[in-house]
Amino acid sequence: MLVFKKVSDLQHWHAAQRQFGKSVGFAPTMGALHTGHLSLVHAAKSECDLAVVSIFVNPTQFNDSKDLEKYPRMPEQDIALLLHAGCDVLFMPSVEEVYPPGIDLTVTLDFRQLDEVMEGVFRPGHFIGMATVVKRLLDIVQPNRLYMGQKDFQQLSIVRDLLRQLNSSVELVMCPTAREPDGLAMSSRNLRLSPDMRAAAPAIFETLLAAKTAFEHEPAATVQAHALERLQHAGLKPEYFDIVDGITLLPVARWADSNFVVACVAAWAGEVRLIDNLVLKNG
Repeated sequence: MLVFKKVSDLQHWHAAQRQFGKSVGFAPTMGALHTGHLSLVHAAKSECDLAVVSIFVNPTQFNDSKDLEKYPRMPEQDIALLLHAGCDVLFMPSVEEVYPPGIDLTVTLDFRQLDEVMEGVFRPGHFIGMATVVKRLLDIVQPNRLYMGQKDFQQLSIVRDLLRQLNSSVELVMCPTAREPDGLAMSSRNLRLSPDMRAAAPAIFETLLAAKTAFEHEPAATVQAHALERLQHAGLKPEYFDIVDGITLLPVARWADSNFVVACVAAWAGEVRLIDNLVLKNG
């Protein structure tokens, strides 16, 4: 596996690969890798000639500086995992490489309501920072396919819209959420859970599964109320439990109102904020 820290070095390598017609699959990450991240590498390896992973803790998408400071960083372990997964290239740039001083790279696209609902309410500015770094990394890596996990469904929806607005040729590939045996969505933040909160956190997925069953015959408002109550009873502090259209992210009131429905949730487990989602209907 090659490791690059400079944009120029990565792009020089990529230019040589293009001469041989090599396709590139790209998975952007912030490190603290787990099985979910590695599934993106495996998907890229199976569908492209080369798999490229970036590890960059992006400061512009943290609206809480303390959250940025606490974000786990374990580069040696990450490198070992990527080697074992067969990753071809790891890009580990500095902040200055991604955001050269004196240049404003902020994305100014209009995502309509996509970045205003759910996470957008509780994390103002987060999605502009996310969209900015994704566009910047795509400009640097120039992949054929972009691999992202379903767990960050709203993020994925905004990236899809970003690519559409940019008329990008990059194909977005959504990979299923990787879960622990008890259903908890794998996340780098899980490392910060206390033992008690780790025991309580699987209630998030259990609540999503219950909502999927209930939504077929109950209105969304009822399902939502029961879900919030269930999360609170488990010792969690939910911020939202929304049932939305999978494309527009606008609320869906009843089963018949949309062919693509997703339940999205955010809840605090002690001092750690967790998100998850589940497709309730597709087709």
